[in-house]
Amino acid sequence: MSRALFDELRGRMEHFRRSEQKVARFVLRNPDEVIHMRIVDLATEAKVSEPTVVRFCRALGCDGFQDFKLRLAQMLATGSQFAQFSMNDSDSVAEFSHSIFDSTIGTLLSVRDRLDNDNLSQAINALAAANRVEFYGFGASGAVAFDAQHKFFRLQISTSAYTDPHMQNMSAVTLGKNDVVVAISQTGRTRALVASVRLVRESGATVIGLCPSGSPLASEVTLPLYIDVHEDTEIYTPMSSRIAHLALIDVLAVGVAKTRGPRLAEQLKAVKKSLNPLRFPESDDDA
Repeated sequence: MSRALFDELRGRMEHFRRSEQKVARFVLRNPDEVIHMRIVDLATEAKVSEPTVVRFCRALGCDGFQDFKLRLAQMLATGSQFAQFSMNDSDSVAEFSHSIFDSTIGTLLSVRDRLDNDNLSQAINALAAANRVEFYGFGASGAVAFDAQHKFFRLQISTSAYTDPHMQNMSAVTLGKNDVVVAISQTGRTRALVASVRLVRESGATVIGLCPSGSPLASEVTLPLYIDVHEDTEIYTPMSSRIAHLALIDVLAVGVAKTRGPRLAEQLKAVKKSLNPLRFPESDDDA
């Protein structure tokens, strides 16, 4: 059994009834406990009725609660599923820290397995051949944009990062067909970002999108690289999706470095050497 059951739960969360969403969230947060529960126990913990639990199971194509528990147990037995992050008031530091790490690992594996390698190769080639590369993002995605600008700056590419809609629009209208914009969004639904991307497309530049599939942004970009991460953001801001965006930026940067060849490798060594005077020397005696 793969991660399909949990992925389906997260993907269908908005389509469940409100009471069924309570069951889904409890399952995502406590999968190991659920496989040992009776239906009355799950209904009590999720604060719903027993018929709601049955409807939830049947909505996932299961014959009933026992069939659902069997599918859940089979999936957990493979060790391939890391539960979505959640935290109860009673959780210890060790418990919620393990939950965060496990959730992040699961997200990275899921995004890796779903990447479109053809689009990824095209994106790397476009970045390697670009005159200018600019990164657009807002909020947490803006932090990813600045991290990307830092990485690509070292690759001898003219690059900038913009997190202000006015600056993005001004950037967009100055680009040409040999330029590339990387638009980064956890939701893919930010109006200002979609508007800026449309201006970029009108200028003839290529747009690479790091965003969810089926989102408004995904339909506007030239080369979408889908990052479908379903996070419960009722209390906590997106976490795992931000790490996935950062990891994909690393993949793109390494791909561009490999494409540009040995000459760039020498330049990167020179950059690293230039930083040595700014650091304390390493010592074998350091603890």
